[in-house]
Amino acid sequence: MSSASPSDANALLFEAIELKKEYDDGRVPALRGVNFKIEEGDFVAIIGQSGCGKSTLLNMLGTLDHLTTGSLLFRGQSILDLPDPAAYRAREIGFIFQSFHLLPTFTVVENVQIPMFGMPWSRTERRERAVKLLDDVGLSHRCDHLPLKLSGGERQRAAIARSLANEPAVLLADEPTGNLDSKNAVQIMELLDKLHEERKTTMVMVTHDLEVAGHAKRVIKMKDGLIVSDNNSVEETSA
Repeated sequence: MSSASPSDANALLFEAIELKKEYDDGRVPALRGVNFKIEEGDFVAIIGQSGCGKSTLLNMLGTLDHLTTGSLLFRGQSILDLPDPAAYRAREIGFIFQSFHLLPTFTVVENVQIPMFGMPWSRTERRERAVKLLDDVGLSHRCDHLPLKLSGGERQRAAIARSLANEPAVLLADEPTGNLDSKNAVQIMELLDKLHEERKTTMVMVTHDLEVAGHAKRVIKMKDGLIVSDNNSVEETSA
């Protein structure tokens, strides 16, 4: 877990208080009263079986889904009360998805620039920034290729570069190695480790893979819509 003190308000990024989410008019409870805090600089893995609520929770942090009851705060402000959720997603959140979500008719460097269009940068500045990000993830030699010309590992590297486009406060990763073979999965996790270490970016990652979760500094285990453990390692969680 981050060494920052939980009492330091400036270090607290997210706080959930009795967070509940229900679907189908309340007949399907996805989250049953979740409480947690995430500090700036944390690298958190959320694990649990399919249907436990972990992806729902991740989507709420990124305002892709909305709570039913309870509170979810970002830097002390209710996410429900954000004046512009789209601006929050664009400037504070970087998303990494299992299926990459690259636009097939855009080149890699164009895909990386997509989140930048709302920023006050010129066309030249956007491209230069995208090229630099692709270089950071070891993909500068593929800038002008279409996504279909890339391997799965290369597509995920491009997606990671895109997620960093606006220097977000937090990266939300949903099964980032789920569509990769074991070799590429190791490389992607090594890249995320490096980015976390060098950029100090907060990371919240959903995974069913305990080996992947082992890269995190903190592991939250969920079951039936509840957090059942919150530890500093997979080993402690499994004990």
